[in-house]
Amino acid sequence: MISEGMIYLELFYTFFTVGLFTFGGGYAMLPLIQQKVLEKGWLTLEEIVDFVAVSESTPGPFAVNISTYVGAEVGGVLGSVCATLGVVLPSFIVILIVAKCYIRFKNSKLVSGAMFALRATVVGLMAGAVFGMLPTVFLSTGIAWTSLLTAEFLCSAVIFLTMLVLALKKVSPIILILCSAAAGIISGLLFL
Repeated sequence: MISEGMIYLELFYTFFTVGLFTFGGGYAMLPLIQQKVLEKGWLTLEEIVDFVAVSESTPGPFAVNISTYVGAEVGGVLGSVCATLGVVLPSFIVILIVAKCYIRFKNSKLVSGAMFALRATVVGLMAGAVFGMLPTVFLSTGIAWTSLLTAEFLCSAVIFLTMLVLALKKVSPIILILCSAAAGIISGLLFL
């Protein structure tokens, strides 16, 4: 049997290693979190799936939410604090180091070139994610001319175009999210 104090250290260490060795955000962490949590017998697979669903439906980063939930289940409030600190601390340390180095070398042609390329890469990655989601958002019934005439497609297109125009007019993202949620609920009740 593990002592109470040791469970907090184990939660911190486990989620610290998850945060340290996983690149690509919360979803990339999921397989490692699942492996570690099942390996330690902290949760069942069904409980992990439930926690993933809850983590997705609550505000905040996925990795923070899932680590908080697992920590709370295993070690209560202090367990959730330890797990959450563990998962965010590696990113915090790395970004501090990067920021310190960037300030020192920001006038370097090498760093300027890297930042130029990274800006283009980030925009490309975001565009790839957007284009990858477009068929799911607009053509969930499949690609066919008839799918362009469905209420689902037309509602999605109107909501998308309206939010795009509002975004270009610099309307607050919070307002856009609330408006799109309201429009989605209304269109779902009326048309879908």
